[in-house]
Amino acid sequence: MATLSLPLHSQIALWRQRRRRHDLFERISSCHQFKHAGWRLQVSYKGLETLYDDGYQKAKDLDYYYRSLGELVEHDSGPPRLFCPVDAGSPIEDAPLMLYLPGVDGMGMGLFMHHKALGRIFELRCMHIPFHDRTPFEELVEMVEDVVRAEHATSPNKPIYLLGTSFGGCIALAVAARNPCIDLVLVLVNPATSFEKSDIKQLLSVSSPLSDRARIAITSLLNYNIDNEVDMALSSMKSGRHPLEALNRLTSNISSFLKHSNILNKIPEDTLGWKMKLIQQAASYANCRLESVSAEVLLLVSCADRLLPSKSEADRLQRMLPKCKVFFFENHGHSLLLEYGVHVSSIIKCTSLYRHSRRYHRVFDYIPPSATELKEVEKAGSDLRARTCPAMFSTMGDGVVVRGLAGVPEEGPVLLVGNHMLLGIELISLATEFLRRKGRVLRGIAHPLLFPNKTKTWSEGHDFFDFLNLWGGVPMTYKYIYQLLAAGEFVLLYPGGHREALHCKGEEHRLFWPDQTEFVRMAAQFNATIVPFGVVGEDDLMELLCTFEDIRNAPFGKEIMQAYSNHLKLRDIDHEVFFPGVYLKIPGRFYYRFGKPIPTKGMQAVMTDKQAAGELYLHVKSEVKAMIAYLLEKREEDKFRSILPRILYQLGCGHDSEIPSFDP
Repeated sequence: MATLSLPLHSQIALWRQRRRRHDLFERISSCHQFKHAGWRLQVSYKGLETLYDDGYQKAKDLDYYYRSLGELVEHDSGPPRLFCPVDAGSPIEDAPLMLYLPGVDGMGMGLFMHHKALGRIFELRCMHIPFHDRTPFEELVEMVEDVVRAEHATSPNKPIYLLGTSFGGCIALAVAARNPCIDLVLVLVNPATSFEKSDIKQLLSVSSPLSDRARIAITSLLNYNIDNEVDMALSSMKSGRHPLEALNRLTSNISSFLKHSNILNKIPEDTLGWKMKLIQQAASYANCRLESVSAEVLLLVSCADRLLPSKSEADRLQRMLPKCKVFFFENHGHSLLLEYGVHVSSIIKCTSLYRHSRRYHRVFDYIPPSATELKEVEKAGSDLRARTCPAMFSTMGDGVVVRGLAGVPEEGPVLLVGNHMLLGIELISLATEFLRRKGRVLRGIAHPLLFPNKTKTWSEGHDFFDFLNLWGGVPMTYKYIYQLLAAGEFVLLYPGGHREALHCKGEEHRLFWPDQTEFVRMAAQFNATIVPFGVVGEDDLMELLCTFEDIRNAPFGKEIMQAYSNHLKLRDIDHEVFFPGVYLKIPGRFYYRFGKPIPTKGMQAVMTDKQAAGELYLHVKSEVKAMIAYLLEKREEDKFRSILPRILYQLGCGHDSEIPSFDP
């Protein structure tokens, strides 16, 4: 289950010494910058493959949690200490430290569903405070502070993560306030800073005739949102699980506490009074020092919290903390980390908070998607996939066109260059197919506007911006393309950019590439293989309502379009950008074709000869046009281009069967 370690004060000298690393962007010159960056990229991926197992799909249930608590309580003694969860496994090399600070129960097992996911990318340590322990709040803060300072002394440029839930959130805020010069990242789950405003004090007062153990049982039952458990059971049935399996898990989770209620008999009688006094001190201490907190803060907030007014408290904390982001969970209770559907590691990645040094870098701090994250993205895009049923073709080295991605190189660096459809609607299918079939992440180059600094997010699945972060998208700068190719990545580039993604009516499947040859020069510099590709099918799914000329001729239309374009500050100032809306059609099908790979090894002249670079650029562009023309012609031969034949085929052959397409 877990390995208990020495008391915190005794542990500090035992923490393994780590190599001190200079900050990538602050201490080295630009000529040495990438050499160091490449080293960091290699280290951060060591032992972590794409679609790694993060444990969320096989997470243990609450029965395991209460059995673990029973074992801890039965053999519990000694001072507060840290333990290393055995099921967390070994982290990647150079992983930052994460300290889990538990709620007022102090057991430290509240993170058990996330041990494996967080243990892969962090050095995970969990704090344990025995029920018999009566250490004052400030001493608990000092204990955590000692560990933080010792870690900072060995790795001054590496961030330290404090994941605190409820009472533990107050400890994290206190440590951050007392150590503003240490690079801390706080992940706070329903922090107890709102304790004085909560109904729990009144509840405990009303239930005062009952024993302490009975009152603890009442508050424990209020921790969970039963509605969410029911929703998760129904969701699992919809995803294909047997109804009896889902029902068994639901009843097991709901009855787990009652089954293990004998734990209460082992808790000292004065425990509740002490814990309430402790949490009151913690809330007061943290609230008095909020203005001193300069660390990055991520709030995970349950809107259905029955113990604390967490939703309103999140708004207050966000106003007071300068670097605060909030992630709301509408249908979850106070014990957020013990409920299904909450993936903390994914949220940290989506919010761009995972890093190895003082500054977050989208290339060097990137962690590839896990199996659960692929499943979540596929779930979010399942409707689009069902409507469009993407058919992908590639070209082998001898020019033969085959179904699938066999013609795309296995090893990078690879630069995939192609055309956008309206709104970039082809992206999700393209990225998921590469990840599923080739185990490769397509590092997309996107417009900077697609990377907003979101301060509030709701939990109804990942949105498109989260998808970009999880799949390693980076803003369009040549520096990022350079670094990605140097690292041997698969880079996805759309030279037409926003002009193609927001094209006019009647401009479907046309290229709008600028006369800039930089990407072929960089490909040649790193001996990258260029793979031109084309995609068609938007005209079978939707159609623009009107042309830009129609909008310009409308009252105030020209002024509105010009103001919108100026607001976006896009590259092509001669082309006004506006989205006039679409209407959906009976769904057709998306078709992708990847052309014959173009190796740039030996093309050194491209880097220095403007004419050679221009010729290669025009060759790539002509290949993309040829791919588009090929698909537009061949799709007429596809008997399954319309959605109705595809539905009938799947009814006969199974929902997961691959639907045939035209003969390439």
